[in-house]
Amino acid sequence: MSYPTEIRHRQALWPRFRHRLSIVSHEPANLLAALLLMLFSWIILAPVVSVLLNAVLVQSGDEGRTGAAEGTMTAYYLLRTLTSRMSELLLWTPMLNTLAVALSTVVGAMVVGVSLAWLINRTDIAGRKWFATLLIVPFMLPSWTFALAWNTIFKNHAIGGQPGWLEAMGIQTPNWMAYGYFPIVVIMVLHYAPLVILIVGNALKRMDSQMEECARVLGASRNAIAFKIIIPLVRPALLSAALLIFADCIGEFALPYILGLPVHFDTLSTGLYRAIGTRQSGVAAVIATVIMLMGMLTLMLDMKMLREAKRFVTVGGKGVMERRRNLGRWRIAAGAMPLLFVLLGVAIPLLTLFLSTIMILPGRFTPDNFTLAYWIGHDLDTVALRSGILLTPEFWHTVGNTLLIVGSASVACGVLGLLVGYAVMRCHFRWMAACLRQLTFLPYLVPGIAFAAAFLSLFAVARGPVPALYGTPLILVLALIAEKMPYASRSGIAAMTQLGKEAEEAARIAGAGWFARIRRIVIPIQAAPLATGVLLPFISGIKGVSLFVILATPATDVLTTYSLRLIDYNYQQAANAVVLMIALISWAGTVLIQRITGTGLADGLEK
Repeated sequence: MSYPTEIRHRQALWPRFRHRLSIVSHEPANLLAALLLMLFSWIILAPVVSVLLNAVLVQSGDEGRTGAAEGTMTAYYLLRTLTSRMSELLLWTPMLNTLAVALSTVVGAMVVGVSLAWLINRTDIAGRKWFATLLIVPFMLPSWTFALAWNTIFKNHAIGGQPGWLEAMGIQTPNWMAYGYFPIVVIMVLHYAPLVILIVGNALKRMDSQMEECARVLGASRNAIAFKIIIPLVRPALLSAALLIFADCIGEFALPYILGLPVHFDTLSTGLYRAIGTRQSGVAAVIATVIMLMGMLTLMLDMKMLREAKRFVTVGGKGVMERRRNLGRWRIAAGAMPLLFVLLGVAIPLLTLFLSTIMILPGRFTPDNFTLAYWIGHDLDTVALRSGILLTPEFWHTVGNTLLIVGSASVACGVLGLLVGYAVMRCHFRWMAACLRQLTFLPYLVPGIAFAAAFLSLFAVARGPVPALYGTPLILVLALIAEKMPYASRSGIAAMTQLGKEAEEAARIAGAGWFARIRRIVIPIQAAPLATGVLLPFISGIKGVSLFVILATPATDVLTTYSLRLIDYNYQQAANAVVLMIALISWAGTVLIQRITGTGLADGLEK
């Protein structure tokens, strides 16, 4: 290219560049994307990086042990956690326990969940529509609701305090039944089987029944149809459910805390909690890193399975056959399995907790043993809890904290999620939109207990202009916003994908500013997704434990941490009463979401 030609080429490019620059500079979504990227880099990426650095940097107070100055690089924490004489206690035994619980839970939940999903979606079992809703209820409840109910029934003399119902009636329960691996796995299976029912049941509902009909016409046996047609088609759903359950089990804290610690059955989450409690921040960072890596690998594998699932075409015509198998005379008898699950997963735990809150002595079912004192009584025979839970100022203080912290974080999540969706869909810079999308998804890959440890490592001390936030409600609000952003951002992106630019363009031409367009056009149109983006984090935050147990202090107690403190003080009746209140709020919020979104758990189960 000659010199004059090159000059003319550059001169021709300049007006186009200037025009493009003008368009970009006048699009508020670009600035919004940049601001959101900075915000989430601070509250999501920085804590994760901080906990990774804490695993290889000398922490305050450890200069003598490491022989190095604070803030310098060291392998001390890695060696102590991975290869020292203490490593078995600090990491390897808790990891083996975690893997044993997680794998057993996956197997149990898959067996129970797939069986129930088949009965509900592919047969004409009696009470089908009712069971479709009731079977999901255990997943709405906090997992430690079942742990407290189990403790109320099976608790023995191993940890002192009031005995369980069985022991009070003269039936001695062995430690393996009361605490540790067995009850944790049983409860987790009850809690996570509904997730399998939802995921696998959805795949079964969408499966084209014509393939099964063709196989039958060609003479295939039921076993051949099951193993060569049905299972391969629902395999992506099976793997997805299994991996999601496994990832959740890795970070589960409340169950091992309530049922594992009394017999020293440690998992990674309780080991992390103990390390933080004993101020071993470097060791805690290594354990948190291990939990994060396990969670990330598991959920990245799940995303790969989800992409591969697109190769499976399971949706087609309804076919010429009835989708549900006629059970005939076994129709009513088959209802025994889902009925038993509802009894074990809903009725018995909730009834047990309620009865325990109105009993003076456990396990005695006589009229003179029932009382409402633990709800509304005065001058109770306890050291610190002198009134019923509804008359205790500390309880209402935690209610206020919960509403303030969880409510503020939930509203912020809903608004930020919608703004993330707007920025991702309207931003002119694809790399910025992609970074924002992936960054807001990052907390989904990190178990809650590890994310809380990451937040603590960054905000426990003052850093530059940011003061120390530990012990303030703000650290809980920020942590909850960050942890729930994957759900809020995905909801916002999905909602904004369906909203075209025409309405905004018309308003802009009419002279409406960006804030006016957001307030009068985007938010009213996206009111339902915005409400869902607020309510989902609210329900999850109300019953969450892992995040708050690390970051909350007595001054910033929420309902979940308050109930755990009551358990530590052996105030079982009061703790159970608080858990019932949490379960009631969680259930009411779930129903509210269904009303707002217009969907129900049993939708699609009719003809």
